[in-house]
Amino acid sequence: MYTGRDMTELSMISITDWNNHELAHFHQSLQQMAPYLNSEGQTIHREIIEEIESRGGLNQL
Repeated sequence: MYTGRDMTELSMISITDWNNHELAHFHQSLQQMAPYLNSEGQTIHREIIEEIESRGGLNQL
């Protein structure tokens, strides 16, 4: 179970300051809800994916 910072807190800091566990958790959560996300949610998910890729992918997290 995820016990880290919630999305409200994370939205106030740069995505580059998120830890790997937070990126992986919210990527999985948003991926499951992808068909229902509005444009803002899709943008956040895309930024998470880009940050994961910049860190070498999920295998590196």
